[in-house]
Amino acid sequence: MNILRWDEREDGPFSKDSLKTKLVSLGFAPVEYVYPPGLVFPPHIHHYDKMAAVVSGHFKFTMGGNSVILTTGEAIFVPAMELHSAEVAGNEAVVSLDAEKV
Repeated sequence: MNILRWDEREDGPFSKDSLKTKLVSLGFAPVEYVYPPGLVFPPHIHHYDKMAAVVSGHFKFTMGGNSVILTTGEAIFVPAMELHSAEVAGNEAVVSLDAEKV
């Protein structure tokens, strides 16, 4: 899994806007979503490359038989046509930037 982690030394102080700016600089178009506790996205695919970035909360991703829990400042690259699932982990809503490759 290709995971991007916020690095304050390289990226500066973390904020939602700075994370959006970073995703745009990587060629993605981010859209903000808030996912409530208990939300599950069953296995699915997209016809485009995407990044799922976490502003706050804990977001569990499963892809290629591996799982990871993303938290603040972390993002995962999901290649086009890659089967994956996701779910909100814990009792806190997830604020996410879902970013499609442009």
